[in-house]
Amino acid sequence: MELAARIEKSETRQFKMVFPNTLNDHETLFGGTAMKWMDEVAYITATRFARLKMVTISTDKIKFKHAIKPGTIAEIIGKVVNIGNFKLDIQVEIWVESMHGYDRLMAVDAVFTFAAINEQGKLIPLTEKQFIAALN
Repeated sequence: MELAARIEKSETRQFKMVFPNTLNDHETLFGGTAMKWMDEVAYITATRFARLKMVTISTDKIKFKHAIKPGTIAEIIGKVVNIGNFKLDIQVEIWVESMHGYDRLMAVDAVFTFAAINEQGKLIPLTEKQFIAALN
């Protein structure tokens, strides 16, 4: 499969409802919950792209742009944005929309970096040859 097709097919979307048990004392989504949702989607995206055992190695530039209120629907979207020799960057965004309207805005975004590892926990280079070898 060509690289562009692999990137496109690995895009991951998940929807969550913002319920009262996910709120902080300001009556907005707890930041840790948002980060957990984002890391999960990033992990799925990285795994769908590489089809190898992946681990999170860092997060960067998490931006909380808008508070996420109860009773909204959150869409978490993960996309591959950079492929290095040993690292894979996944851009993750949380979009929120009203349950009873059509307004939609980006509330949170971040970049999560992943690495592929083998059974011994050693890094696996992210090259086309490695992908082909891992898939066969």
